[in-house]
Amino acid sequence: MSNVIVLGAQWGDEGKGKVVDLLAERFDIVARYQGGHNAGHTVFIGDRKFVLKLIPSGVLRPGVTAVIGNGVVIDLAALLQEMDALKAAGFDVTGQLRISNRAHVIFPFHRLVEKMSEARENRIPIGTTQRGIGPCYEDKTGRRGIRVADLFDPEAFRALYDTLAEDKRTLAETFKLHEPIDYAQIRHQTEQYAAQIRPLVCDTAKLLNGAIAQGKRVLFEGAQGTMLDVDHGTYPFVTSSSATAGGASTGTGVPPTKISGVIGVSKAYITRVGSGPFPTESDGAAGDLLRREGNEFGAVTGRPRRCGWFDVPLLGYTAMVNGFDTLMITKLDVLDQLEEIPVCVRYRLSGAETCEMPATYRALEAVEPVYETLPGWRCSTRGIDRFEKLPDRAKAYLRFLEERTGVEIGGVSTGPERNETIIRSGSRMERLLA
Repeated sequence: MSNVIVLGAQWGDEGKGKVVDLLAERFDIVARYQGGHNAGHTVFIGDRKFVLKLIPSGVLRPGVTAVIGNGVVIDLAALLQEMDALKAAGFDVTGQLRISNRAHVIFPFHRLVEKMSEARENRIPIGTTQRGIGPCYEDKTGRRGIRVADLFDPEAFRALYDTLAEDKRTLAETFKLHEPIDYAQIRHQTEQYAAQIRPLVCDTAKLLNGAIAQGKRVLFEGAQGTMLDVDHGTYPFVTSSSATAGGASTGTGVPPTKISGVIGVSKAYITRVGSGPFPTESDGAAGDLLRREGNEFGAVTGRPRRCGWFDVPLLGYTAMVNGFDTLMITKLDVLDQLEEIPVCVRYRLSGAETCEMPATYRALEAVEPVYETLPGWRCSTRGIDRFEKLPDRAKAYLRFLEERTGVEIGGVSTGPERNETIIRSGSRMERLLA
C-alpha cells in the first residue's frame, strides 16, 4: 500500500490544502509533519470555506485520522480555537484528531521574542507572521523547549516553564521591551489547555508505524513550501523547520523506507509572501491580474502575495531535493485571460546562463530571468475534469513545463472545489493513489 508525501514545490501557498483534502479519501491517515499555525490550508466544500492552520486537512473527511506530528510546534490556544470551529461545523474532531506527545509548545512570550528579533538593529527583516514559531523552534534546537508530554507532569512542567519564562523575561529586559506579560497566568492557562487536549495525545510515531504495519495508508502533509525550508530554501528568508520531503520522516517518526512516493504541488505561475528574493516577480499589471484572479491573499494573515511567472530552474531544484514522482499543477484557470504567458527557463548570472539554484539570497537577487513566451488560450478552463478536454494551448503549456522541469504533471487543478481537478490517466500520480 502506498504512503505518500504531498508538499509545496515553490514558496508555499500552492494549494496543498485542497490537494490533501481531495486525496485524503484514498487514505486512512493524514499526518502533518512540520510548521505551526503560521501556515494556512484553505479548503472549499461546496459553498463552505475552511481555513486550517494546525489540523491536517484530512479531518474534513469522515473516518480519516488526522495526526499532528512531533515536528509541528503547537500554540494550544490556536489549536483549541480551530478544534471548536470544526466541531461547530459538524466535524468529529475529537474522534479523528491525534496529537504527538513529542511536539513542542508555543507560548505567548515566544511572540514577544520574535517581535524583538524582527525589529533588532542590523537584523535582516524576514517578514515572519510573528506568531512565535521561529523562537519556539529555537528553544527546541537549544534543548530548552517544552513538549506536550511535559504538560502532564505538573511538577516537571512548572520547573521547566519557570526556567524558560525567566529566560524570556531577562531577554526582554535586556532589549528594553516593556510589553506586559503575566507569566504566572500563562502557566495556569497552559495547564487548563493541556487538560482539554490530553485525551487526544499519544505517541503518534507508534500510531503511524503500527497503522502502516497493518496495511493502512498514510498521507504526509507538508506546510509552507520547499523554498522556505530552513536548509534548502532561500536562507535566511525561510521558515524554521524542514519543509522538504525529508522532514516527513523526522517530523513523524516514520522511516523513509515506509514512504512510497512524493507529490509536489505547484501553481501554474508562482507567488511568495514576505521578504526575500523572487526572480520572476511581476510588479506591474500582470502581477496585479494574477493576484486578483488567483485571490492571492494569505489564508492566515490576509497579506497580499507577491506574484510572478513560472520558474523552471526553481522547480528543477525543488524536484531534485524532494525527489518528486509527479506534480499537481494548481490554479491553471487563473491564466485563462492571458494572451501570452512568460516562463522563466534559465537564469543569467554574471554574464553566464545557468539552471542551477544559487546558494545565497544575494546571488538569487542578482539573477536575471531568461524567458520563453507561450501563447495563452483565452478561454475558460474552470472546472474541466479531464486532461483531454483542456484547450490545446493549455495542454501545450503544461507539456512545456513538464518537458523543461523533467517532472511528470500527473494532476491539474482547475478551480477550488474538490471536483475541479484532473488526475491524468496512466500517470504516476494515478498509480501512487491506486
